[in-house]
Amino acid sequence: MKIVSILQYLYLGFAALFFFDMINKWNSDRNAAYLSLFFSVLAVAMFFFRKKYKKRFHDRGKL
Repeated sequence: MKIVSILQYLYLGFAALFFFDMINKWNSDRNAAYLSLFFSVLAVAMFFFRKKYKKRFHDRGKL
């Protein structure tokens, strides 16, 4: 189960990576910047999705 916790925070790392990529591309290539923004938002959404289901899986054993 440790790997699930590590992968959960890896999504935040990818979100930061894509966000900085968006900032670098904003003035030169706006379409690529929007794509990086989309992936950044998607990675943050995946972080919260995985966090929610990890908690649900953990609480399932307590019943």
